Amino acid sequence: MLARRCSSGARRAVSARIHGLFRSPGGVPKRAVEGASARVTVDGVEGDWQLDRKHHGGPDRALCLFSLELIEALRAEGHPIAPGALGENLTLAGLDWPAVMLSGTRLRLGADVRVELTRPAPPCKTIAHCFVGSEFKRVSEKVHPGWSRLYARVLAEGVVHVGDAVEVEFVGDGTAVGEED
Repeated sequence: MLARRCSSGARRAVSARIHGLFRSPGGVPKRAVEGASARVTVDGVEGDWQLDRKHHGGPDRALCLFSLELIEALRAEGHPIAPGALGENLTLAGLDWPAVMLSGTRLRLGADVRVELTRPAPPCKTIAHCFVGSEFKRVSEKVHPGWSRLYARVLAEGVVHVGDAVEVEFVGDGTAVGEED
């Protein structure tokens, strides 16, 4: 459950969940995890690897997250995109994406995994095939604020499953998630 504070300070429940889990031995697209569950460590999803470790991976970019609703909106624009195609490890459904894109926002994924959002994931030409006219900057935070994938550091490890609840534990300090690399 996602709990959000209303202007009165009361909490209201909003349903958010893990829609998909993805990994790759290197590069994109990432493929759905067999068995629909995966162990998440401070290094990211077990079995996942990035070919370009200068721009991807590492403690502050251990996970890449994206919104199912944004994927669906991009499809409605005609882009041939699918979950995992942009290199995200987790596709999340039911979150107000722009509202959680704040520095320091912390999410609980399933029962045990806790993450902190660090910065937008900058798009590169390796995902151009997912966009009409190869316009991969459609998911650039600099060009289209609120449409970016997000990097996160892992604060608590554990196992996550497709369908697990996503809870916003703490909304960041009100500044937008840091600049793209």
